Amino acid sequence: MAKDLYHEQVKRALEKDGWQITHDPYELRIGGVEMYIDIGAEQIIGAERGNDKIAVEVKSFISPSRISDFHLAHGQFLDYRYALEDEDPERILYLAVPRFVYQTFFNLAFINSVVKRSQIKLLVYDLEKETIEQWIK
Repeated sequence: MAKDLYHEQVKRALEKDGWQITHDPYELRIGGVEMYIDIGAEQIIGAERGNDKIAVEVKSFISPSRISDFHLAHGQFLDYRYALEDEDPERILYLAVPRFVYQTFFNLAFINSVVKRSQIKLLVYDLEKETIEQWIK
């Protein structure tokens, strides 16, 4: 399975933010289908509140067509979210996108509308600093 171009940068950004990487990749088997979300992670948020669990699908959006990249990311995100709802409902799925893509592409009116209607949670990362810039729920 090929990893996304920026997989390692996102992984380091999550670790800098206090997340423990628990799966790389996060494998799901459901209804005769195997799927691999790029990263699974947990963060201890307090003894009384338990742990936050996330799964992160990393996308670089570096092909000549960002809309084609978006179609792929959107479809994968929805499939993975449905599978997680059945198999690991406590884990929240995020789509990780580089800051420059978020600022130039995800702020377009149509893309923003699709993201909101599809309830896609975004993790915006800084590629150079390898840090998480924004969690958008």
